[in-house]
Amino acid sequence: MENTFCLRCNREIQSGQKSVAVYLFAQTVGVRPRQKSSAQRISFCPQCSVSLAMGPPPEGALNIAAWQMIRDLVGADPSLNQAAWEALNGVVNALPATGTDGATRQGNAGYFEF
Repeated sequence: MENTFCLRCNREIQSGQKSVAVYLFAQTVGVRPRQKSSAQRISFCPQCSVSLAMGPPPEGALNIAAWQMIRDLVGADPSLNQAAWEALNGVVNALPATGTDGATRQGNAGYFEF
């Protein structure tokens, strides 16, 4: 299996890592011969999945349909939320201290920009 990337933030999603995949294909109905497009896999990392599910619905009928499916998945099982929080804790722990912990820091204070 090859690694994929989150459609929203472009983070690498390694094989076996928790994520949400949306499979998209098109098929004719009521037309003979039936035609079917190849399926595309669209992946979202846990952080983006939770963020999308908690945010307002996007514009466009197809986007709203995908958003509703992602909301159902995120709301059905806490494991995806847990994976998102674990990843966010890793980011928070990587940030430099702000001085509130009593330690003094030399040089410029760091910040994290999204």
